[in-house]
Amino acid sequence: MFTIPALLFLGVFVFYPLINNIVYSFQSFTLSSATKEWVGLKNYQTLLSDGVIFTSIMNNIRYAIVSIIIQVGFGLVLAAVLEDVAFRRIAPALRSIYFIPTILSMTVVCLLFEFVYNPQMGLLNSFLEAVGLDGLTKVWLGSKKTAMYSVIAVSQWQSTGYIAMLFIVAIQKIPRDLYEAAEVDGASKITRFFYITVPQVRQMFFVTMILTVSGAFTVFNEPYILTGGGPGTATMVLSLHMYQTGFIKNNMGYASTIAILIFVITAVLSSVQFFSFGKKEEDA
Repeated sequence: MFTIPALLFLGVFVFYPLINNIVYSFQSFTLSSATKEWVGLKNYQTLLSDGVIFTSIMNNIRYAIVSIIIQVGFGLVLAAVLEDVAFRRIAPALRSIYFIPTILSMTVVCLLFEFVYNPQMGLLNSFLEAVGLDGLTKVWLGSKKTAMYSVIAVSQWQSTGYIAMLFIVAIQKIPRDLYEAAEVDGASKITRFFYITVPQVRQMFFVTMILTVSGAFTVFNEPYILTGGGPGTATMVLSLHMYQTGFIKNNMGYASTIAILIFVITAVLSSVQFFSFGKKEEDA
């Protein structure tokens, strides 16, 4: 009885829209269509021949790889440093400082970075010129070589603190006896990190990986606000391609098909991580 409200909520806002979207992916219609034309697998055939889809997937993969390295990897290191005895007094203040970007609106963050990346008066190019590195100044969002990585950098700046906070919670649950015993045996801080901290936060590592990878394949705000997918399709991602197909090109049936692709990719990746983690837990 207590689960009925939650099940109703999931049914109305998750499962019903998902089933509807699957049906829509086999149809052709626009926002103003009075009826929907059944086209079978035509949208999926278009999906396989759409070059923008491949570009978008590769950009999402780049996004996921960089996010795992920086958000999860650096977030874990940052959490371990903040929980070290040497930083015990200033750790609460540092935790607040690193977490502040997380509570900011992504729209506000993107508008801020538009100014940071501005080629004429932006903070980044101005800083490079000030330290004598004029040769490194670029049109960060206007070059195909740098645009995608410039977009990726925005979310790393905002989300690393959140991942670090999750790891801090996991580290605080580790028995202090383990660290004390290792210290008595002469283990260095780096050794304690790899042989105590990392194994003990496996479960949180799994959670952060799921959050990071799923977020990388559903990212929308950053490329939409900063570049609109440009220059060309250099920063196009699946969710932005879906949005432009549905609301700009007014092809809602094909947009629904792209949405199914995003769902399948995130579901498969999450399942792979889940079962891999479960197998490691059983082996442990």
